Amino acid sequence: MTHPKKPDVFVTRKLPAPVEARMQELFSVTLNRDDRPLSRDELADAMARADVLVPTLTDRIDKDLIEKAGPRLKLIASFSNGVDNVDVNAAARKGITVTNTPNVLTEDTADMTMALVLAVPRRLAEGARFLSQAEPSEWQGWSPTWMLGRRIWGKRIGIVGMGRIGTAVGRRAKAFGLSVNYHNRGRISPETEAELEATYWDSLDQMLARVDIVSVNCPSTPATYHLISARRLQLMRPEAYIVNTARGDVIDEEALIKCLEEDRIAGAGLDVFENEPDVNPRLLDLARKGKAVLLPHMGSATLESRIDMGDKVIINIRTFFDGHRPPNRVLPGRD
Repeated sequence: MTHPKKPDVFVTRKLPAPVEARMQELFSVTLNRDDRPLSRDELADAMARADVLVPTLTDRIDKDLIEKAGPRLKLIASFSNGVDNVDVNAAARKGITVTNTPNVLTEDTADMTMALVLAVPRRLAEGARFLSQAEPSEWQGWSPTWMLGRRIWGKRIGIVGMGRIGTAVGRRAKAFGLSVNYHNRGRISPETEAELEATYWDSLDQMLARVDIVSVNCPSTPATYHLISARRLQLMRPEAYIVNTARGDVIDEEALIKCLEEDRIAGAGLDVFENEPDVNPRLLDLARKGKAVLLPHMGSATLESRIDMGDKVIINIRTFFDGHRPPNRVLPGRD
């Protein structure tokens, strides 16, 4: 009795050990042992000879790469929640199925969002940095005016994008005594609105002008590119803060930097950046001055979430090669 050939799977970045071990049991796998980002030529070579490509959100799988892919490549099983790094329409024209790993990052990303909501107004990073860098004699102990931040209890949060993550942020915000406001393509269910005591704003402009903290939780799409534009940043109150754990290009980063430098908003907490992995030096300078808290895209970085993502990748691959529709198939949109 002959056994079916295992699909050749190429994984572009290092994954958690349990995920890699399971992949090696099930597939013929090429792993990225040193976790080095692959060049465009290396990605093209992998796509010329693999049955399955497992990219991550930092791998740009564009139309040109897809059109040059070899005839064996039938599945791009992205190790990511979003697929803005993959040209899904080009893949569909080539007969390549695309899958992702949705619904496993919600709670971890919402936790990190809330951490930034707390960290920026309460100057957590600034205080930690002072103690770690100060000379022993520099801190004289508690005083009434030392490291004064701003209270968040009783303030208004405006959530831009009320999907799973935005809703999870809303639950945490309500528990911290914030009143929940949100802007979304459509209203959430009446039951969830009632649970969060949330106010829906059809006008993003009007919401931005009235809240104390803005949390960006929408996906990166052509429609959300620079959604938080220079004009919209000008609408925010001088005492307001903005937090982004979604995608860097949802905010016009240059305009945000200018607002922070000119004290037109109070501060920013950013886990994502418009030109990752490059971080604008002016943002780094603002962080040193206590105007921003910057994190290296670690909102979903828990071992649990990465293993859950790997499990979804494996299920998508196995389902596809068993002749069934993968549970997390991404359908093409309109060109």
